[in-house]
Amino acid sequence: MRARLPGAMTSLVDRYDVEGDVDLRGFSGSLAAYAASVGTLLAGGVLGGRRLPERYAVTDVLLGGLAVHKFTRLVSKSSVASPLRAPFTEFDGAAGSGEHDESPRGEQGARHTVGELLTCPFCLGVWVSTAYVAALTLAPRPARAWAAVFGVHALSDALQHGYARVRTD
Repeated sequence: MRARLPGAMTSLVDRYDVEGDVDLRGFSGSLAAYAASVGTLLAGGVLGGRRLPERYAVTDVLLGGLAVHKFTRLVSKSSVASPLRAPFTEFDGAAGSGEHDESPRGEQGARHTVGELLTCPFCLGVWVSTAYVAALTLAPRPARAWAAVFGVHALSDALQHGYARVRTD
């Protein structure tokens, strides 16, 4: 069921998604929240006398990419993080390797939108990447420590999966 929107917006939404499958209002809200978060981080940095670096070290970018991948996978799929997702998702089944398949609760609204974000490692990755890059500017040592933990964990998981494939017993 689609929420009521102002006239021109209703027409736009109806033309975009005739079946009403896409929660444009919810997604608009999440985009606004993301933009507000980025604005707040930038304002906090400016007020704290911080400046964005001209460039980032390749090692920070590579390790950060590995860490963000692992962290978002854990948050969005791991069985141990399911209590965090449960208010916004419904359990669909086990997915193997300690992961769950889940669906967002409801068809529209904030709960559904948060559920979409929490079940999508690709979507969540934008938020976590932003936080990591902001942390590199505001608190580089803790940011690198965080990246090291989840980077090491990602490599460990890759080795565990490889070992499981080559085992012969």
